[in-house]
Amino acid sequence: MKRRNFLGTVAGTTALASGIKGFPAGRSATKGGGGKIGDHSLESLLQRYRYDLFDDFLPFMERHVIDHELGGFMCTTDRDGTNISTDKRIWYEGRGTWVYSFLYNNLAREQKYLDVAAKSVNFTLKNLPAEWPWPAGFTREGKPLEVPSDFAGYLFMAEGLAVYSKAVDDKKYWDMARDIVIRCVRDYDRPDYPDHVTYGPDVAPMPGERVLGYWMVLVWISTQMLEIHPDPDLEKLAARCMEAILDKHYNPDYGLINEVLNHDMSRPTNAFSQFVYTGHVLETLWMVLAAAARMKDKKLFERAAGQFRRHVDVAWDDVYGGVFRCLEHVDKNLWKVDKVLWAQGEVLIGALMIVEHLDAPWAASIFEKMYDYVMSTYPLKKYGFSLWMEAGDRKMTFREHASRVENYHHPRHLMMNILALERMIKRGGRISGLLK
Repeated sequence: MKRRNFLGTVAGTTALASGIKGFPAGRSATKGGGGKIGDHSLESLLQRYRYDLFDDFLPFMERHVIDHELGGFMCTTDRDGTNISTDKRIWYEGRGTWVYSFLYNNLAREQKYLDVAAKSVNFTLKNLPAEWPWPAGFTREGKPLEVPSDFAGYLFMAEGLAVYSKAVDDKKYWDMARDIVIRCVRDYDRPDYPDHVTYGPDVAPMPGERVLGYWMVLVWISTQMLEIHPDPDLEKLAARCMEAILDKHYNPDYGLINEVLNHDMSRPTNAFSQFVYTGHVLETLWMVLAAAARMKDKKLFERAAGQFRRHVDVAWDDVYGGVFRCLEHVDKNLWKVDKVLWAQGEVLIGALMIVEHLDAPWAASIFEKMYDYVMSTYPLKKYGFSLWMEAGDRKMTFREHASRVENYHHPRHLMMNILALERMIKRGGRISGLLK
């Protein structure tokens, strides 16, 4: 579908990115002040977020998705809790381990949550073969499935192990995570690396292609691991990722960040030269914001915030609300107009992160607009089900059945914004003062 023309705003992108002003600690971080974002008090936002995590998501997982007997997550599950398949993919094991370890570390230090993470870790490690690459999934009992290897799945496993290491105070799991990351980067740097983006244009595979989604996962893992233990190699990796994201994948011709480059980081001449996966960009940019906050790098934070605003503006659906996840061709202005929950959640994480740390009323406006859209559209309670819709058409038309429970992006959004709101409430809605 063709959307409104946005190319006329490119000239303002650099000024926007550099024109966001930080403000001394003590100034209200929220639109209108008084501990509110628009019409929503911080306390009411926190109450709703906590309900959706503790009274909606976690009970459903407890009843229907977690394998309490053998460990792991059976995510191929319908809205009513029916397990369509009991197979377990390493992708979701790593993500689930992260969710329950993060939950235990930061929000609810309860043994039952740590037990879920521990059983997933034990299930996966027990069934991994000695040979690399590992299988991408297992049967419920742990027999390897004959499916292709999974670069991203291995990295999610590393992410889960790293955060689990903090939960159990055992560095051996952090060391395992580091080993997985180094192995994956070594494979990724091969000029003949065979992985190929399949969610973009229908073009022939480009050996060793560079993918924004991989830099995204790597910068987020590096940031989290460095918060637990210092490591010079991971510092270098994080810096390399941010350079790739903000400098190499950024296309100055139209002021957007491309998904795919050639192995040498040059721009492809095929259809990928016009391909912007806006969902990934928005997710990636809040991860750069998180990395900048860890380093207390105000300039980097402001640069990423400017790009975040730019991509939200471009991807926003002015008719039905929310953001589109995929701009197939920039110059032709061709979009995929389906909607996915995870992309909306990335906007809410990024916007609230900016509200917390910068004097940026535009970020509060983005958060309020997205929050109102999401809460009126995605929760399934009005249809008699738990959880939220994960994907749909442009209008997010309700479908009675689903094939998967989302065990990562949704709870990550809820947990990260609960923590941000708690910090903001503790400061009386004032800007953090982290970036000076």
